[in-house]
Amino acid sequence: MKPEHEAEFGDFVAERSARLRQFAYICCGDWHRAEDAVQSALVRLYLNWGRPTRSVDAYARKIIVNILIAQHRRLWFTRERPSEVLPELGSRDIAESTGDRLTVVRAMLRLPERQRAAIALRYWEDLSVEETARILGCSSGSVKNLTMRGLARLREMLSEAVVQDIEGATT
Repeated sequence: MKPEHEAEFGDFVAERSARLRQFAYICCGDWHRAEDAVQSALVRLYLNWGRPTRSVDAYARKIIVNILIAQHRRLWFTRERPSEVLPELGSRDIAESTGDRLTVVRAMLRLPERQRAAIALRYWEDLSVEETARILGCSSGSVKNLTMRGLARLREMLSEAVVQDIEGATT
C-alpha cells in the first residue's frame, strides 16, 4: 500500500472505528462479537483500500453486516442455544432511561439478523432505503419489508414488556 493510502486508512480507523463498533453492537448485541467483526472488517477494508468506492463508510458497514451474518450462521451449529428465560436482573437503582434502553436492546436481539440489520442501518445509522439495500445486498422493497416487519415485531415485544412491568409493579 502506498504511504498516502496508509495515512488515509489510519485516519479513517482513528475517526470511525468507535462508530463502527457501536453499529456492530447494535446489529449483534455483544461487544466482543462487535469488536471482532469491526477488526475483521478493517482488515478486509485495508486489503481493498486503494480501490475506488462511493462511500467508504457504507462499504465498511456492509462488510460488518456480512461478517455478522456469516458468524451467526456458522455459530448457530456450534454455540449454546439462547434461553427464553433471562437471568435475574441486578438491583433496580439504574436510571429509568437505562432500563428502557436495555428493554429495547433485548427486543432488538430477538429479531432475525436481517431485520435487526435493516433497522440498525435505517434508524441507528440514519441511512436511506437505497443505501441500506446496497449494504444488505437486496432490493429497496426488501428493505422496506424487513424494516416494516421488524418495527411491528419490536412494537409487539415492547408493548408486552410494558404490560409485564405494570403487572410486576402492582404485585
